[in-house]
Amino acid sequence: MSWEVFDPRVCGLGEGPLWHPERQQFLWFDILGRRLLGEGGAAWTFDRAVTAAGWIDRDRLLVATETGLAVLDLQRRTLDPLLAVEADRPETRSNDGRADRQGGFWFGTMGKEAQSGAGSLYRYHRGRIERLVEGLTIPNAICFSPDGRTAYYSDTDRQLVWTQRLDAEGWPVGERELFLDLADEGLQSRWGGDRRRRRLLLRRLGGGGGAAVRCAGAADAPACRRRAATLLPGLRRAGVRPAPRDDGDGRDGGSGPGRGPALPPAAGSPRAGRAAGDALTRPGSL
Repeated sequence: MSWEVFDPRVCGLGEGPLWHPERQQFLWFDILGRRLLGEGGAAWTFDRAVTAAGWIDRDRLLVATETGLAVLDLQRRTLDPLLAVEADRPETRSNDGRADRQGGFWFGTMGKEAQSGAGSLYRYHRGRIERLVEGLTIPNAICFSPDGRTAYYSDTDRQLVWTQRLDAEGWPVGERELFLDLADEGLQSRWGGDRRRRRLLLRRLGGGGGAAVRCAGAADAPACRRRAATLLPGLRRAGVRPAPRDDGDGRDGGSGPGRGPALPPAAGSPRAGRAAGDALTRPGSL
């Protein structure tokens, strides 16, 4: 296996990778540096933490920030507030986020010092925003089943992954279910999940490992746990040990790689009352 440096710019906390199909451009965030970076040396800087995005059209992104959702115009280099989310809580910021197959946008919040239970999970769709889960520490690994009827997310700090059934509009139905529990192993499910080809992929188990656990679905959770248990001795032989707590930024497990579905074009600029929600209603393709 070989590798090469894609971009030499150093990130304080590089996360939230996004492929923009209309621009044919790879984008990612430097959360601590308050930057959005793009291949070819592109960069956008902000006055607050920005952590995840979904694309609206060629020039606009829906962005999760430490004070809520905003619309970033890449061409004009402007960031227009859309909805305030935890803006009255300076101790928190946004974290992982991803567009779902119904055109909604899921994102989490967490304490800037990874305070226990300070985070929540939200969904925005058609101008409506709801807090779906609270009491999380580091919400991460947001991803969806191919049919759009199941969501997955984790709490990196607790080393748990949950699954949640969704209705046709992408809103939760019933109670969440525990999908994977690695708490007793002291490992961290880092760099999130990518739910494609009908399997869940958890990347970077442990601080520096390159292992993966694949699960077919919620019904396969017991077997998935057995696979994880089988994998652990090999990880230990390879030198992977439980990841230590990092100071500050490193406790954040990161945003999932890969891209979410396309968010279709909005008509006109978002503003209060209209909230650009009508633009985020149809799924694109992976």
